[in-house]
Amino acid sequence: MKLIIINGPNLNLLGSREPSVYGKEFFEDYLEKLRKWFPDIQIDFFQSNIEGELISKIHETGFSYQGIILNAGGYTHTSVALADAILAVTTPVVEVHISNIFAREDFRHHSLIGPNCAGCVSGFGLDSYRLAVQSFLKKE
Repeated sequence: MKLIIINGPNLNLLGSREPSVYGKEFFEDYLEKLRKWFPDIQIDFFQSNIEGELISKIHETGFSYQGIILNAGGYTHTSVALADAILAVTTPVVEVHISNIFAREDFRHHSLIGPNCAGCVSGFGLDSYRLAVQSFLKKE
């Protein structure tokens, strides 16, 4: 199985950005753990702060991977273009959020990408990614 994690804007700062919300662990360190926990799964990774690059990566992987795990960051709530990109590909996408978006500001309670995703994992810290990987295992 081949999965890709696609992280959006500001997620390159995990480990140092708002540790009370996002924790103190750097994503690269967590990714190493994730790959050890799931040695039979190829887990690729891409991060960009640029909306168009995220869309291009969804297009590039959205027909050849078995799953996309997408943390679109702030674009979750604003990007019709990302929602359309998810709709345009055949690979299932699981929306992921580190924090519980429903326990935060009102504008974060609505996801434009969510209706086009297979599911959503939110609020379990970096373990939201592990839960998303596990969701793909149940579909085999």
